[in-house]
Amino acid sequence: MPSLIWAARPDGEIYWVNQQVYDYAGISPGALTGSGTWLSLVHADDREATATTWQAARDTGTTYAAEFRLRSADGGYRWFLARAEPVRTIGGQITRWVGTNTDIDDGRRHAAELLAWTETLEDQVAARTRELMDVEAALRQSQKMEAVGQLTGGLAHDFNNLLTGIMGSLELLGIRIAQGRLGDVERYSLAAQGAAKRAAALTHRLLAFSRRQTLDPRPTDVNRLIGGLEELVRRTVGPDVAVEVVASAGLWSTLVDPNQLENAILNLCINARDAMPTGGRLTIETANRWIDARMGRDRDLDPGQYVSLCVSDNGTGMPPEVVAKAFDPFFTTKPLGLGTGLGLSMIYGFARQSGGQVRIYSEVGEGSNICIYLPRHFGPSDEDEPQPDFAEAPRAVRGETVLIVDDEPTVRMLVVEVLEELGYAAIEAADGPAGLKILQSDTRIDLLVTDVGLPGGMNGRQMADAARVGRPDLKILFITGYAENAVVGNGHLDPGMHVMTKPFAIDALAGRIRDLIRQP
Repeated sequence: MPSLIWAARPDGEIYWVNQQVYDYAGISPGALTGSGTWLSLVHADDREATATTWQAARDTGTTYAAEFRLRSADGGYRWFLARAEPVRTIGGQITRWVGTNTDIDDGRRHAAELLAWTETLEDQVAARTRELMDVEAALRQSQKMEAVGQLTGGLAHDFNNLLTGIMGSLELLGIRIAQGRLGDVERYSLAAQGAAKRAAALTHRLLAFSRRQTLDPRPTDVNRLIGGLEELVRRTVGPDVAVEVVASAGLWSTLVDPNQLENAILNLCINARDAMPTGGRLTIETANRWIDARMGRDRDLDPGQYVSLCVSDNGTGMPPEVVAKAFDPFFTTKPLGLGTGLGLSMIYGFARQSGGQVRIYSEVGEGSNICIYLPRHFGPSDEDEPQPDFAEAPRAVRGETVLIVDDEPTVRMLVVEVLEELGYAAIEAADGPAGLKILQSDTRIDLLVTDVGLPGGMNGRQMADAARVGRPDLKILFITGYAENAVVGNGHLDPGMHVMTKPFAIDALAGRIRDLIRQP
Protein backbone atom coordinates (compact mmCIF):
# COMPACT_ATOMS: atom_id res chain seq x y z
CA MET A 1 0.00 0.00 0.00
CA PRO A 2 1.74 3.20 -1.18
CA SER A 3 0.04 5.66 1.18
CA LEU A 4 1.33 6.48 4.62
CA ILE A 5 -1.39 5.27 7.00
CA TRP A 6 -1.76 6.20 10.63
CA ALA A 7 -4.20 6.02 13.53
CA ALA A 8 -4.65 8.32 16.51
CA ARG A 9 -6.61 8.31 19.75
CA PRO A 10 -9.51 10.76 20.25
CA ASP A 11 -7.13 13.28 21.87
CA GLY A 12 -4.88 13.24 18.78
CA GLU A 13 -2.04 11.06 20.08
CA ILE A 14 -0.77 8.78 17.28
CA TYR A 15 -0.62 5.16 18.43
CA TRP A 16 0.01 3.36 15.14
CA VAL A 17 1.60 3.99 11.72
CA ASN A 18 2.19 1.53 8.91
CA GLN A 19 5.64 0.38 7.75
CA GLN A 20 5.61 2.75 4.76
CA VAL A 21 5.89 5.70 7.15
CA TYR A 22 9.07 4.33 8.70
CA ASP A 23 10.49 3.36 5.31
CA TYR A 24 9.84 6.88 3.91
CA ALA A 25 11.26 8.71 6.96
CA GLY A 26 14.13 6.27 7.48
CA ILE A 27 13.44 5.87 11.20
CA SER A 28 12.96 2.93 13.52
CA PRO A 29 9.49 1.45 14.09
CA GLY A 30 7.75 2.98 17.11
CA ALA A 31 9.65 6.28 16.88
CA LEU A 32 6.52 8.26 15.89
CA THR A 33 4.00 7.00 18.40
CA GLY A 34 3.08 9.40 21.12
CA SER A 35 1.67 12.91 21.36
CA GLY A 36 3.11 15.36 18.81
CA THR A 37 6.15 13.31 17.85
CA TRP A 38 5.04 13.17 14.20
CA LEU A 39 5.40 16.97 13.93
CA SER A 40 9.18 16.52 14.02
CA LEU A 41 8.97 15.24 10.43
CA VAL A 42 6.95 18.26 9.21
CA HIS A 43 8.84 21.16 7.62
CA ALA A 44 9.40 23.94 10.15
CA ASP A 45 7.49 26.45 7.97
CA ASP A 46 4.42 24.19 7.89
CA ARG A 47 4.25 22.98 11.53
CA GLU A 48 2.16 25.74 13.07
CA ALA A 49 -0.56 25.67 10.40
CA THR A 50 -0.60 21.88 10.37
CA ALA A 51 -0.94 21.61 14.17
CA THR A 52 -3.66 24.29 14.23
CA THR A 53 -5.70 22.50 11.55
CA TRP A 54 -5.32 19.14 13.38
CA GLN A 55 -6.42 20.69 16.68
CA ALA A 56 -9.48 22.29 15.05
CA ALA A 57 -10.55 18.96 13.51
CA ARG A 58 -10.27 17.21 16.88
CA ASP A 59 -12.19 19.96 18.66
CA THR A 60 -15.07 19.88 16.17
CA GLY A 61 -15.00 16.19 15.24
CA THR A 62 -14.87 17.05 11.52
CA THR A 63 -12.71 15.74 8.69
CA TYR A 64 -9.05 16.70 8.94
CA ALA A 65 -7.35 17.83 5.70
CA ALA A 66 -4.03 19.61 5.32
CA GLU A 67 -1.10 19.94 2.93
CA PHE A 68 2.44 20.04 4.30
CA ARG A 69 6.00 18.91 3.60
CA LEU A 70 7.42 15.76 5.25
CA ARG A 71 11.13 15.00 5.64
CA SER A 72 12.27 11.87 3.82
CA ALA A 73 15.08 9.44 4.64
CA ASP A 74 17.56 11.41 2.48
CA GLY A 75 16.83 14.66 4.38
CA GLY A 76 14.78 16.19 1.59
CA TYR A 77 11.11 17.20 1.79
CA ARG A 78 8.10 16.22 -0.28
CA TRP A 79 4.55 17.54 -0.24
CA PHE A 80 1.78 15.35 1.19
CA LEU A 81 -1.97 15.65 1.46
CA ALA A 82 -3.10 14.42 4.90
CA ARG A 83 -6.73 13.37 5.48
CA ALA A 84 -8.28 11.77 8.56
CA GLU A 85 -11.81 10.78 9.52
CA PRO A 86 -13.13 10.18 13.05
CA VAL A 87 -14.38 6.65 13.84
CA ARG A 88 -17.47 6.78 16.07
CA THR A 89 -19.55 4.45 18.18
CA ILE A 90 -23.25 3.95 17.52
CA GLY A 91 -23.87 6.68 20.04
CA GLY A 92 -21.64 9.08 18.12
CA GLN A 93 -18.62 9.11 20.43
CA ILE A 94 -15.21 9.31 18.69
CA THR A 95 -13.09 6.24 19.46
CA ARG A 96 -10.12 6.98 17.19
CA TRP A 97 -8.95 8.76 14.04
CA VAL A 98 -7.78 6.95 10.90
CA GLY A 99 -5.74 8.96 8.40
CA THR A 100 -3.59 8.78 5.27
CA ASN A 101 -0.78 10.91 3.92
CA THR A 102 -0.68 10.89 0.09
CA ASP A 103 2.37 12.07 -1.82
CA ILE A 104 1.36 15.06 -4.04
CA ASP A 105 4.83 16.49 -4.60
CA ASP A 106 5.00 15.64 -8.32
CA GLY A 107 1.54 17.03 -8.89
CA ARG A 108 2.33 20.29 -7.12
CA ARG A 109 5.57 20.66 -9.03
CA HIS A 110 3.81 20.04 -12.33
CA ALA A 111 1.10 22.53 -11.37
CA ALA A 112 3.73 25.15 -10.51
CA GLU A 113 5.47 24.52 -13.81
CA LEU A 114 2.15 24.79 -15.64
CA LEU A 115 1.35 28.05 -13.83
CA ALA A 116 4.76 29.49 -14.70
CA TRP A 117 4.30 28.40 -18.31
CA THR A 118 0.83 29.95 -18.38
CA GLU A 119 2.10 33.24 -16.98
CA THR A 120 4.87 33.26 -19.57
CA LEU A 121 2.33 32.52 -22.29
CA GLU A 122 0.09 35.32 -21.02
CA ASP A 123 3.04 37.73 -21.12
CA GLN A 124 3.79 36.64 -24.67
CA VAL A 125 0.16 37.02 -25.70
CA ALA A 126 0.04 40.48 -24.10
CA ALA A 127 3.19 41.49 -25.93
CA ARG A 128 1.82 40.19 -29.24
CA THR A 129 -1.48 41.95 -28.57
CA ARG A 130 0.33 45.24 -28.01
CA GLU A 131 2.22 44.70 -31.24
CA LEU A 132 -1.02 43.99 -33.10
CA MET A 133 -2.63 47.10 -31.60
CA ASP A 134 0.34 49.18 -32.75
CA VAL A 135 0.06 47.67 -36.22
CA GLU A 136 -3.69 48.31 -36.24
CA ALA A 137 -3.16 51.93 -35.16
CA ALA A 138 -0.59 52.38 -37.93
CA LEU A 139 -3.01 50.81 -40.41
CA ARG A 140 -5.83 53.10 -39.30
CA GLN A 141 -3.55 56.11 -39.66
CA SER A 142 -2.62 54.91 -43.13
CA GLN A 143 -6.31 54.51 -43.98
CA LYS A 144 -7.02 57.99 -42.67
CA MET A 145 -4.27 59.45 -44.83
CA GLU A 146 -5.64 57.54 -47.81
CA ALA A 147 -9.10 58.86 -46.95
CA VAL A 148 -7.78 62.40 -46.79
CA GLY A 149 -6.30 61.89 -50.24
CA GLN A 150 -9.63 60.64 -51.55
CA LEU A 151 -11.40 63.51 -49.83
CA THR A 152 -9.25 66.31 -51.21
CA GLY A 153 -10.35 66.10 -54.81
CA GLY A 154 -14.03 65.61 -54.06
CA LEU A 155 -14.19 68.39 -51.49
CA ALA A 156 -12.26 70.80 -53.68
CA HIS A 157 -14.72 70.11 -56.48
CA ASP A 158 -17.79 70.50 -54.25
CA PHE A 159 -16.56 73.61 -52.47
CA ASN A 160 -15.44 75.25 -55.71
CA ASN A 161 -18.93 74.73 -57.11
CA LEU A 162 -20.50 76.16 -53.97
CA LEU A 163 -18.10 79.10 -53.79
CA THR A 164 -18.76 79.85 -57.46
CA GLY A 165 -22.47 80.00 -56.70
CA ILE A 166 -21.96 82.22 -53.67
CA MET A 167 -19.40 84.58 -55.23
CA GLY A 168 -21.19 84.80 -58.56
CA SER A 169 -24.55 85.49 -56.93
CA LEU A 170 -23.10 88.20 -54.70
CA GLU A 171 -21.26 89.79 -57.63
CA LEU A 172 -24.39 89.89 -59.74
CA LEU A 173 -26.30 91.14 -56.71
CA GLY A 174 -23.96 94.12 -56.46
CA ILE A 175 -24.17 94.81 -60.21
CA ARG A 176 -27.98 94.72 -60.23
CA ILE A 177 -28.19 97.02 -57.22
CA ALA A 178 -25.82 99.46 -58.94
CA GLN A 179 -27.99 99.27 -62.08
CA GLY A 180 -31.13 99.85 -60.05
CA ARG A 181 -32.57 96.52 -61.22
CA LEU A 182 -33.85 95.50 -57.79
CA GLY A 183 -36.25 92.91 -59.15
CA ASP A 184 -33.38 90.40 -59.50
CA VAL A 185 -31.98 91.00 -56.01
CA GLU A 186 -34.05 88.35 -54.25
CA ARG A 187 -33.17 85.66 -56.82
CA TYR A 188 -29.43 86.17 -56.43
CA SER A 189 -29.71 86.50 -52.66
CA LEU A 190 -31.57 83.18 -52.40
CA ALA A 191 -29.03 81.48 -54.68
CA ALA A 192 -26.15 82.65 -52.49
CA GLN A 193 -27.92 81.54 -49.30
CA GLY A 194 -28.73 78.13 -50.77
CA ALA A 195 -25.10 77.50 -51.79
CA ALA A 196 -23.88 78.64 -48.37
CA LYS A 197 -26.28 76.27 -46.60
CA ARG A 198 -25.08 73.34 -48.72
CA ALA A 199 -21.49 74.21 -47.85
CA ALA A 200 -22.44 74.31 -44.16
CA ALA A 201 -24.12 70.89 -44.45
CA LEU A 202 -20.95 69.44 -46.01
CA THR A 203 -18.72 70.75 -43.20
CA HIS A 204 -21.17 69.37 -40.61
CA ARG A 205 -20.87 65.98 -42.26
CA LEU A 206 -17.10 66.17 -42.06
CA LEU A 207 -17.20 67.13 -38.39
CA ALA A 208 -19.64 64.31 -37.66
CA PHE A 209 -17.34 61.86 -39.45
CA SER A 210 -14.41 62.94 -37.28
CA ARG A 211 -16.71 62.99 -34.20
CA ARG A 212 -15.60 66.52 -33.42
CA GLN A 213 -18.78 68.44 -34.14
CA THR A 214 -20.08 70.36 -31.16
CA LEU A 215 -23.39 68.72 -30.28
CA ASP A 216 -26.17 70.55 -28.49
CA PRO A 217 -27.97 67.61 -26.83
CA ARG A 218 -31.46 68.25 -25.52
CA PRO A 219 -34.20 65.97 -24.16
CA THR A 220 -36.00 65.07 -27.38
CA ASP A 221 -39.30 63.42 -28.28
CA VAL A 222 -38.26 61.48 -31.39
CA ASN A 223 -41.87 60.85 -32.43
CA ARG A 224 -42.61 64.57 -32.44
CA LEU A 225 -39.38 65.29 -34.30
CA ILE A 226 -40.28 62.78 -37.02
CA GLY A 227 -43.80 64.21 -37.21
CA GLY A 228 -42.38 67.63 -38.00
CA LEU A 229 -40.04 66.11 -40.57
CA GLU A 230 -42.49 63.79 -42.31
CA GLU A 231 -43.71 66.23 -44.96
CA LEU A 232 -40.15 67.16 -45.89
CA VAL A 233 -39.29 63.47 -46.22
CA ARG A 234 -42.28 62.87 -48.52
CA ARG A 235 -41.29 65.79 -50.77
CA THR A 236 -37.65 64.66 -50.80
CA VAL A 237 -38.22 61.01 -51.77
CA GLY A 238 -40.85 61.88 -54.39
CA PRO A 239 -44.26 60.45 -55.34
CA ASP A 240 -42.92 57.04 -56.41
CA VAL A 241 -41.96 56.16 -52.84
CA ALA A 242 -44.72 55.47 -50.29
CA VAL A 243 -43.71 56.74 -46.86
CA GLU A 244 -45.07 55.12 -43.70
CA VAL A 245 -44.35 56.31 -40.17
CA VAL A 246 -44.86 53.79 -37.36
CA ALA A 247 -44.55 55.78 -34.14
CA SER A 248 -44.45 53.71 -30.97
CA ALA A 249 -46.91 54.81 -28.29
CA GLY A 250 -45.30 55.87 -25.04
CA LEU A 251 -41.89 56.38 -26.64
CA TRP A 252 -39.19 57.35 -24.15
CA SER A 253 -37.32 60.61 -24.36
CA THR A 254 -33.67 60.66 -25.45
CA LEU A 255 -30.89 63.19 -24.90
CA VAL A 256 -29.69 64.09 -28.38
CA ASP A 257 -28.94 66.99 -30.70
CA PRO A 258 -32.27 67.25 -32.58
CA ASN A 259 -30.78 69.04 -35.58
CA GLN A 260 -28.18 66.34 -36.07
CA LEU A 261 -30.84 63.65 -35.65
CA GLU A 262 -32.97 65.33 -38.33
CA ASN A 263 -29.96 65.34 -40.65
CA ALA A 264 -29.38 61.64 -39.94
CA ILE A 265 -33.03 60.76 -40.69
CA LEU A 266 -33.04 62.72 -43.95
CA ASN A 267 -29.77 61.09 -44.97
CA LEU A 268 -31.16 57.61 -44.35
CA CYS A 269 -34.35 58.43 -46.26
CA ILE A 270 -32.39 59.74 -49.25
CA ASN A 271 -30.26 56.57 -49.25
CA ALA A 272 -33.44 54.48 -49.12
CA ARG A 273 -34.90 56.43 -52.06
CA ASP A 274 -31.74 55.86 -54.09
CA ALA A 275 -32.00 52.11 -53.35
CA MET A 276 -35.50 52.09 -54.92
CA PRO A 277 -34.95 53.62 -58.39
CA THR A 278 -38.35 52.41 -59.64
CA GLY A 279 -40.20 53.31 -56.43
CA GLY A 280 -41.16 51.34 -53.37
CA ARG A 281 -42.00 51.63 -49.70
CA LEU A 282 -40.03 53.51 -47.04
CA THR A 283 -40.85 52.96 -43.37
CA ILE A 284 -39.71 55.06 -40.41
CA GLU A 285 -40.33 53.24 -37.13
CA THR A 286 -39.62 54.07 -33.49
CA ALA A 287 -39.64 51.78 -30.45
CA ASN A 288 -38.47 51.41 -26.86
CA ARG A 289 -35.71 48.83 -26.52
CA TRP A 290 -34.39 46.95 -23.49
CA ILE A 291 -30.84 45.88 -24.36
CA ASP A 292 -29.62 42.97 -22.23
CA ALA A 293 -26.03 41.76 -21.98
CA ARG A 294 -26.27 39.39 -24.96
CA MET A 295 -27.95 41.94 -27.21
CA GLY A 296 -25.47 44.54 -26.02
CA ARG A 297 -22.56 42.37 -27.12
CA ASP A 298 -24.19 41.86 -30.53
CA ARG A 299 -24.74 45.61 -30.99
CA ASP A 300 -21.65 46.90 -29.16
CA LEU A 301 -23.85 48.67 -26.61
CA ASP A 302 -23.91 48.80 -22.83
CA PRO A 303 -26.97 47.02 -21.39
CA GLY A 304 -29.81 49.41 -20.63
CA GLN A 305 -32.82 51.21 -22.05
CA TYR A 306 -32.67 52.73 -25.53
CA VAL A 307 -34.87 54.44 -28.08
CA SER A 308 -34.56 52.90 -31.54
CA LEU A 309 -35.25 54.73 -34.78
CA CYS A 310 -35.25 52.49 -37.87
CA VAL A 311 -35.51 53.42 -41.56
CA SER A 312 -36.26 50.50 -43.85
CA ASP A 313 -36.92 50.07 -47.57
CA ASN A 314 -37.76 47.27 -49.99
CA GLY A 315 -35.09 48.24 -52.49
CA THR A 316 -32.04 46.56 -53.92
CA GLY A 317 -30.43 45.68 -50.58
CA MET A 318 -26.72 45.22 -49.89
CA PRO A 319 -24.45 42.16 -50.00
CA PRO A 320 -22.50 41.32 -46.79
CA GLU A 321 -19.24 42.78 -48.09
CA VAL A 322 -20.93 46.14 -48.68
CA VAL A 323 -22.63 46.08 -45.26
CA ALA A 324 -19.24 45.45 -43.66
CA LYS A 325 -17.84 48.65 -45.23
CA ALA A 326 -20.94 50.83 -45.20
CA PHE A 327 -19.80 52.94 -42.23
CA ASP A 328 -16.26 53.42 -43.57
CA PRO A 329 -15.60 57.05 -44.45
CA PHE A 330 -15.79 57.84 -48.18
CA PHE A 331 -17.03 54.36 -49.04
CA THR A 332 -19.85 54.55 -51.56
CA THR A 333 -21.35 52.34 -54.23
CA LYS A 334 -22.71 55.35 -56.10
CA PRO A 335 -21.07 56.51 -59.35
CA LEU A 336 -18.34 59.14 -59.17
CA GLY A 337 -19.78 62.56 -58.41
CA LEU A 338 -23.07 61.24 -57.02
CA GLY A 339 -21.97 60.49 -53.48
CA THR A 340 -19.16 61.45 -51.10
CA GLY A 341 -19.39 58.32 -48.93
CA LEU A 342 -19.73 60.49 -45.81
CA GLY A 343 -23.46 59.99 -45.14
CA LEU A 344 -23.43 56.76 -43.15
CA SER A 345 -20.08 57.47 -41.51
CA MET A 346 -21.54 60.80 -40.34
CA ILE A 347 -24.55 59.00 -38.86
CA TYR A 348 -22.26 56.45 -37.18
CA GLY A 349 -20.10 59.19 -35.67
CA PHE A 350 -23.16 61.11 -34.45
CA ALA A 351 -24.74 58.01 -32.89
CA ARG A 352 -21.56 56.95 -31.09
CA GLN A 353 -20.89 60.48 -29.85
CA SER A 354 -24.45 60.54 -28.50
CA GLY A 355 -23.79 57.37 -26.49
CA GLY A 356 -25.64 55.09 -28.91
CA GLN A 357 -25.04 52.89 -31.93
CA VAL A 358 -26.25 52.29 -35.49
CA ARG A 359 -26.65 48.91 -37.17
CA ILE A 360 -27.53 47.69 -40.71
CA TYR A 361 -29.66 44.67 -41.56
CA SER A 362 -29.86 43.99 -45.32
CA GLU A 363 -30.30 41.27 -47.93
CA VAL A 364 -29.79 41.59 -51.66
CA GLY A 365 -33.13 42.00 -53.38
CA GLU A 366 -35.01 42.24 -50.07
CA GLY A 367 -34.17 45.78 -48.98
CA SER A 368 -32.38 47.30 -46.00
CA ASN A 369 -33.14 48.28 -42.45
CA ILE A 370 -30.88 50.76 -40.63
CA CYS A 371 -31.49 51.34 -36.92
CA ILE A 372 -30.12 54.09 -34.70
CA TYR A 373 -30.07 53.27 -30.96
CA LEU A 374 -30.01 56.24 -28.56
CA PRO A 375 -29.89 56.04 -24.73
CA ARG A 376 -33.11 56.72 -22.86
CA HIS A 377 -33.33 60.06 -21.05
CA PHE A 378 -35.15 59.92 -17.74
CA GLY A 379 -37.09 63.15 -17.84
CA PRO A 380 -39.51 65.15 -19.98
CA SER A 381 -38.54 66.27 -23.48
CA ASP A 382 -38.09 69.88 -24.50
CA GLU A 383 -40.88 71.54 -26.40
CA ASP A 384 -39.52 73.24 -29.48
CA GLU A 385 -40.39 76.88 -29.72
CA PRO A 386 -40.53 78.55 -33.16
CA GLN A 387 -37.72 80.99 -33.75
CA PRO A 388 -39.01 84.55 -34.09
CA ASP A 389 -38.41 86.42 -37.32
CA PHE A 390 -35.51 88.82 -37.06
CA ALA A 391 -37.82 91.76 -37.75
CA GLU A 392 -40.12 90.64 -34.94
CA ALA A 393 -37.45 89.82 -32.37
CA PRO A 394 -38.04 91.48 -28.96
CA ARG A 395 -36.11 94.71 -28.49
CA ALA A 396 -33.52 95.32 -25.82
CA VAL A 397 -34.09 97.03 -22.50
CA ARG A 398 -32.07 100.21 -22.02
CA GLY A 399 -28.50 99.56 -20.98
CA GLU A 400 -28.25 95.85 -21.85
CA THR A 401 -24.74 95.10 -23.11
CA VAL A 402 -23.29 92.13 -24.95
CA LEU A 403 -19.59 91.34 -25.35
CA ILE A 404 -18.62 89.63 -28.62
CA VAL A 405 -15.26 87.81 -28.77
CA ASP A 406 -14.27 86.34 -32.15
CA ASP A 407 -11.07 86.47 -34.17
CA GLU A 408 -12.99 86.73 -37.46
CA PRO A 409 -13.87 90.39 -38.18
CA THR A 410 -16.76 89.45 -40.48
CA VAL A 411 -18.41 87.38 -37.76
CA ARG A 412 -18.01 90.20 -35.24
CA MET A 413 -19.48 92.65 -37.72
CA LEU A 414 -22.56 90.47 -38.34
CA VAL A 415 -23.19 89.85 -34.64
CA VAL A 416 -22.76 93.55 -33.82
CA GLU A 417 -25.23 94.43 -36.58
CA VAL A 418 -27.78 92.03 -35.08
CA LEU A 419 -27.27 93.41 -31.58
CA GLU A 420 -27.50 97.05 -32.62
CA GLU A 421 -30.60 96.31 -34.68
CA LEU A 422 -32.19 94.88 -31.54
CA GLY A 423 -31.10 97.86 -29.45
CA TYR A 424 -28.26 96.25 -27.48
CA ALA A 425 -24.96 97.90 -26.72
CA ALA A 426 -22.15 95.83 -28.27
CA ILE A 427 -18.50 95.56 -27.25
CA GLU A 428 -15.98 93.72 -29.45
CA ALA A 429 -12.77 91.81 -28.71
CA ALA A 430 -10.59 89.80 -31.11
CA ASP A 431 -8.98 87.30 -28.73
CA GLY A 432 -9.25 85.69 -25.31
CA PRO A 433 -6.93 87.97 -23.31
CA ALA A 434 -8.61 91.12 -24.69
CA GLY A 435 -12.05 89.73 -23.89
CA LEU A 436 -11.00 88.72 -20.37
CA LYS A 437 -9.61 92.21 -19.70
CA ILE A 438 -13.06 93.66 -20.44
CA LEU A 439 -14.79 90.99 -18.36
CA GLN A 440 -12.54 91.72 -15.38
CA SER A 441 -13.37 95.43 -15.53
CA ASP A 442 -16.44 97.19 -14.09
CA THR A 443 -18.14 97.33 -17.50
CA ARG A 444 -21.72 96.05 -17.52
CA ILE A 445 -21.93 92.77 -19.42
CA ASP A 446 -25.30 90.99 -19.64
CA LEU A 447 -24.16 88.28 -22.04
CA LEU A 448 -20.86 86.96 -23.40
CA VAL A 449 -20.96 85.69 -27.01
CA THR A 450 -17.65 83.99 -27.84
CA ASP A 451 -16.03 81.66 -30.29
CA VAL A 452 -14.33 78.61 -28.75
CA GLY A 453 -11.17 78.59 -30.84
CA LEU A 454 -9.47 81.92 -30.12
CA PRO A 455 -5.89 83.17 -30.60
CA GLY A 456 -3.77 84.69 -27.86
CA GLY A 457 -3.16 81.54 -25.81
CA MET A 458 -6.65 81.43 -24.29
CA ASN A 459 -9.64 79.69 -25.87
CA GLY A 460 -13.25 80.71 -25.36
CA ARG A 461 -13.98 78.16 -22.65
CA GLN A 462 -10.91 79.15 -20.65
CA MET A 463 -11.86 82.81 -20.94
CA ALA A 464 -15.43 82.09 -19.85
CA ASP A 465 -14.28 80.06 -16.83
CA ALA A 466 -11.85 82.81 -15.80
CA ALA A 467 -14.56 85.45 -16.21
CA ARG A 468 -16.95 83.55 -13.95
CA VAL A 469 -14.54 83.85 -11.06
CA GLY A 470 -15.56 87.48 -10.76
CA ARG A 471 -18.92 87.19 -12.54
CA PRO A 472 -20.36 83.85 -11.34
CA ASP A 473 -23.80 84.51 -12.90
CA LEU A 474 -22.47 85.58 -16.31
CA LYS A 475 -24.53 84.15 -19.18
CA ILE A 476 -22.43 82.71 -22.00
CA LEU A 477 -23.21 81.70 -25.57
CA PHE A 478 -20.47 79.78 -27.41
CA ILE A 479 -20.62 80.16 -31.20
CA THR A 480 -18.33 77.71 -32.92
CA GLY A 481 -17.82 75.93 -36.20
CA TYR A 482 -15.27 73.44 -34.87
CA ALA A 483 -14.20 72.56 -31.36
CA GLU A 484 -12.92 69.69 -29.31
CA ASN A 485 -15.93 68.55 -27.31
CA ALA A 486 -13.86 68.59 -24.12
CA VAL A 487 -13.39 72.36 -24.54
CA VAL A 488 -17.11 73.01 -24.18
CA GLY A 489 -17.74 70.25 -21.67
CA ASN A 490 -18.37 67.30 -24.00
CA GLY A 491 -22.04 68.20 -24.21
CA HIS A 492 -22.29 68.92 -20.46
CA LEU A 493 -22.03 72.68 -20.14
CA ASP A 494 -22.14 74.48 -16.82
CA PRO A 495 -25.42 76.21 -15.93
CA GLY A 496 -25.87 79.40 -17.91
CA MET A 497 -23.62 78.21 -20.76
CA HIS A 498 -25.08 77.50 -24.20
CA VAL A 499 -23.75 76.73 -27.67
CA MET A 500 -24.70 77.52 -31.28
CA THR A 501 -22.94 75.95 -34.24
CA LYS A 502 -21.72 78.12 -37.09
CA PRO A 503 -23.10 78.94 -39.55
CA PHE A 504 -26.41 80.03 -38.09
CA ALA A 505 -29.40 82.03 -39.27
CA ILE A 506 -29.46 85.66 -38.16
CA ASP A 507 -33.02 85.37 -36.83
CA ALA A 508 -32.00 82.28 -34.83
CA LEU A 509 -29.08 84.20 -33.28
CA ALA A 510 -31.33 87.15 -32.45
CA GLY A 511 -33.90 84.95 -30.76
CA ARG A 512 -31.25 83.02 -28.83
CA ILE A 513 -29.60 86.20 -27.51
CA ARG A 514 -32.93 87.62 -26.38
CA ASP A 515 -33.93 84.36 -24.68
CA LEU A 516 -30.63 84.08 -22.80
CA ILE A 517 -30.73 87.66 -21.53
CA ARG A 518 -34.32 87.19 -20.41
CA GLN A 519 -33.51 84.08 -18.38
CA PRO A 520 -33.38 84.80 -14.63
